[in-house]
Amino acid sequence: WRSSAKLSTQPAFSTSYHLPIPYTAPNLNSETESPLLAPPTREDNSTAPKGLQKTNPSFHLLIPASESNPKLCKTLLSTFALAYPPPTLINYGKKFDGEGWDKGSHAGKIRGVYDYLSDEKKVKDDDVVLVIDGYDVWFQLPPVIMIKRYQQLIYEANNRLRRRYGTELKTTEGKAGSKMGPKYTQTVVFGADKLCWPNGKADPACAAIPYSTLPKDVYGPLTDTEPGGFLNRPRFLNSGTVMGPVKAVREIYGVAVEKVEKENRGAIGDQFVFAEIFGEQEYQRETQRLSTQGTGGRWYEWLSNALGGSDSPLAANQTINNMTVVPGRRYEFDIGLDYTSEMFQTMTHSANDIKFITYNDTTVFSEIMAQHPDLNALPWLPPMDIQYAHGPLWYSSPGNHSSDPQDGILLPHSDKLDDLPERLDWYDLPLATNLYAGKIPTLLHINGDKSPLDDWWPSMWYHPYGRALVRRFIRSTQTRQAARAAAAGGQTWWDMRGGRGGVWTDSGLWMSWGEVCKKTEDDVFQDGKGKWGKEEGSRKVTNSFGMVVIAEEDEEE
Repeated sequence: WRSSAKLSTQPAFSTSYHLPIPYTAPNLNSETESPLLAPPTREDNSTAPKGLQKTNPSFHLLIPASESNPKLCKTLLSTFALAYPPPTLINYGKKFDGEGWDKGSHAGKIRGVYDYLSDEKKVKDDDVVLVIDGYDVWFQLPPVIMIKRYQQLIYEANNRLRRRYGTELKTTEGKAGSKMGPKYTQTVVFGADKLCWPNGKADPACAAIPYSTLPKDVYGPLTDTEPGGFLNRPRFLNSGTVMGPVKAVREIYGVAVEKVEKENRGAIGDQFVFAEIFGEQEYQRETQRLSTQGTGGRWYEWLSNALGGSDSPLAANQTINNMTVVPGRRYEFDIGLDYTSEMFQTMTHSANDIKFITYNDTTVFSEIMAQHPDLNALPWLPPMDIQYAHGPLWYSSPGNHSSDPQDGILLPHSDKLDDLPERLDWYDLPLATNLYAGKIPTLLHINGDKSPLDDWWPSMWYHPYGRALVRRFIRSTQTRQAARAAAAGGQTWWDMRGGRGGVWTDSGLWMSWGEVCKKTEDDVFQDGKGKWGKEEGSRKVTNSFGMVVIAEEDEEE
């Protein structure tokens, strides 16, 4: 169900906040928390899309992927079903023939993302960007929920940082004067993993990073001590998912490029580099905090450590390799992690934490509690952001319909191919749920053991409707109304390039689903209905932007 009532006035991002549709942006407390989904502003040309300027921030989805395969197409299908921004493929078609186990592809991924984020014609500093791995990430919830949770996480993280590290007098670039502000802030969110790899155990990347915000006994008495790491609270950076303002993310990728190309730190992969950047940031923060403590603070830290209750990783009884501090080098990058897996559910040693729950099936909860009697965080209902969202099928055809005849003839309705339920609620669908964190994540990152890439795909809520959802998404409007909606911003249209049911490359090439996902139907749709675009005959279809929606295959095929 969905409420149409207006929200009453409440403190920004209270722990119990819920936002109805249409979304009303909360009043955030700092410039670093400015809402992406604020009421839109635009400079409107009423006669044609030409001249439209989008003046509020855009949301960009970048996917490093040098080639297509069924795994990439599963990721793309999940973006279409939920109306994420048209993905931009980084390094698509590029061949890597360098040295090392990956032939230089991981270093190339860092450079590719950095170069794209450095192009002012494509992105603006205050835009928000989400970068995900290309072959093992599936979206589960729509982008409006992703962004709200990002905003909430940033708000809570900055409150923690203020309490722990205090405030200092700060000046704002381009503004006169100074004012008190938090010593450290967070604007960028990476996924959190249970294991630290491939960095050394004593490196700051593994030994100097904060403890998880989850309860210390979330997995019972062996939490964080079970030898295999399956009962670790996630606290180690995973580089496969990252979200934040373009400027902040670009600066992180910039220092990663320097580490790879000038210091040869990328031989083990991008995961090593980004974890090292985070570890150096946290080592510097804690070293400075401990060094400025007074007598009382030092005594309290010593006592807490002696009693095993210190919350400082540097005070723990473990060996940490001292990092070499380079004068003038920046170590502060506003990085933090999603410790509760509300945005990004990484899967290394976490498969047993996940259960696909249909929330209108009460019997499933009895079964879960019988298997896990000590669970304290099991959600009995989806959270309010899901309850107040549009129904799951809304996003593949989000209401931006036009009267242009072209939109009516794109993929005309087929009883065979377009059969969808008249109504589906989130309660009716299996949703991957973290039983211990009590969260329904917006995406799943199947890192580590890859068997869920095959085993879990049929459990994703959109799997039974995959082909119909892609066709429906392509049929949504592509005309001038779409361009105007893009300029206005909001929940549905994220940028002004246009395009439904395909991808952009970082070189500016548009590729339709039929081009990029040719011959993947058996693996992706798994419905036995045949080749894409050939189910009921063959023809070439383009939309009103001149983009190919269905491409005629070569005659020899």
